[in-house]
Amino acid sequence: MAASFPLPVTQDLSTLRAKLQGLLQFLREALSISSAHTVDFYTESVWKQLVDLPPETVLGVLRRSAAEAEARSPEARLLVEAEMGSGIANFPQIFCETSQKLVSVEAFALAVRYYSVQNLGICTPFEQLLTALRGNQKQRTGENVKPDEFMNLKKSHEVQVMSELISSIADYCGIKQVIDLGSGKGYLSSFLSLKYGLKVYGIDSSNTNTHGAKERNRKLKKHWKVYHTRSKLDGNGLALKMAKERKVQDEIKYKVDIEGICNNSPANQGKMSTSDFLPDFSDSVISNIRTQMENLHVYSHREENLCFENAFSLIDLLPINAVEPTSLQTSKRNMSEANKKRRKMISKSNESNIYSPLTSFITADSELHDIIKDLEDCLMVGLHTCGDLAPNTLRIFTSQPEIKGVCSVGCCYHLLSEEFENLHKESTQDKWGFPMCHYLKEERWCCGRNARMSACLALERVAVGQGLPTESLFYRAVLQDIIKECYGITKCDQHVGKIYSKSSSFLDYARKSLKKLGLDESKLPEKVIMDYYEKYKPRMNELEAFNMLKVVLAPCIETLILLDRLCYLKEQENIAWSALVKLFDPVKSPRCYAIIALKKQQ
Repeated sequence: MAASFPLPVTQDLSTLRAKLQGLLQFLREALSISSAHTVDFYTESVWKQLVDLPPETVLGVLRRSAAEAEARSPEARLLVEAEMGSGIANFPQIFCETSQKLVSVEAFALAVRYYSVQNLGICTPFEQLLTALRGNQKQRTGENVKPDEFMNLKKSHEVQVMSELISSIADYCGIKQVIDLGSGKGYLSSFLSLKYGLKVYGIDSSNTNTHGAKERNRKLKKHWKVYHTRSKLDGNGLALKMAKERKVQDEIKYKVDIEGICNNSPANQGKMSTSDFLPDFSDSVISNIRTQMENLHVYSHREENLCFENAFSLIDLLPINAVEPTSLQTSKRNMSEANKKRRKMISKSNESNIYSPLTSFITADSELHDIIKDLEDCLMVGLHTCGDLAPNTLRIFTSQPEIKGVCSVGCCYHLLSEEFENLHKESTQDKWGFPMCHYLKEERWCCGRNARMSACLALERVAVGQGLPTESLFYRAVLQDIIKECYGITKCDQHVGKIYSKSSSFLDYARKSLKKLGLDESKLPEKVIMDYYEKYKPRMNELEAFNMLKVVLAPCIETLILLDRLCYLKEQENIAWSALVKLFDPVKSPRCYAIIALKKQQ
């Protein structure tokens, strides 16, 4: 590594395993709630099977608990954690020992809070990590640009925060090359390249995404030129003062020239002082302006990351064929041969600071040398890498020596492959998305797709005590009972899609859905369909309460998946440091946790 500053101390493998064991003890009973499918809510009598409480009680307690959690101060939260002691062993009884039904929603809510990522104390604070990475160095800000002008607010927030961290890790390790897996539209890759001067390879499995990323990067470079031009207009009105100065100079010079021509007398063309040309400014102001301009000129020579002197713009720095001709370029066609040569030299010297989109399907066994011919010591990153790509990113990092660090934010947990999910099916797959660590493999732990799907639920719903949109789920659950009793189909795995949003009533929804599923909807009179609706309408609050239980439990499933990945890295002998870091505001970006690791020096 290029730096020797100590990174924050993180919990060791034995401590993480102990917390993982406590979480599993809770989930062994609670997982049935996450695993239940709301489509089968009425056909399988889910509420009666899993909950031994009135739905009104569950809704009231969960809403009250969410409100109290929001209002609770950090100090009060610490007291709650201390009262919990060693974990679930000290909790009141949550589930009935014989029926396995939920009997205490208060204890359930308490356990869920305890086993969240934040309360387990397994996160390294983001600001603490940034401070350690930078050491005594000042923050490298790069170009002054506002990405929210060409990204949505969510993506802008993610890209700014993650690129700042990646840049700091790259500086810490003395690395200039970054591999962005699952780069998609290339927002993060472009930002890292243009703002921080890193050489970035963005790899995505979709050729459409790669082509789009190239076009988007081309346009982004044109945006960048505008932003750089704007950045020159800072400095406490410096540019405005200089504009006024030039305007006054031009007006007076023009007046002097006209008077000189008219008078045709050398005596009337005496020398004028600067103060004569600038009657609006005092000598001290003029001196200050010139000093600032000199400082700006000197600073532009010293800035290492895309801050250029006024003699040329950002367009000069880009490869000559990077952008389409503009009116500004047309006006510069008469530049001197010396300036043309300088631009070519600058373009060639900055070939290392580019973004190259590539198309390739990445697996755990992918060899980066086959994809990137000039592979060197690098960082591997991924912003919301989907399904198995997140665990495969970690496996590639641990196995390939050129990769010195990793920063991975996963998503789409429902698309993870699970080793112990379908044991009755033969498979040639040897590397699975879950589990990764030895302990969960030894336990042969399986979450199941429904539980993993629940882990994708938006965290802001938990914060405000909201459930999922209940009516659409209610419609689908009632429809499932119609399909079972009227058509004799006990299992219907087909999706009806977004018919709910296009339907005016339950009757309309049922007929459109049956037709899409290939069932003869004409055989069912309107009265039969509406009788099912009226039958279950009084029990709609059961579905609402059950989905709130699933939403509240969702962070625990995510905690399990993240702990699995962190423990995997702790098990590797070539890893010097690894941590879980909360990067994003969860309201802006629900999938907000990053797995970060650095290798040992060789």
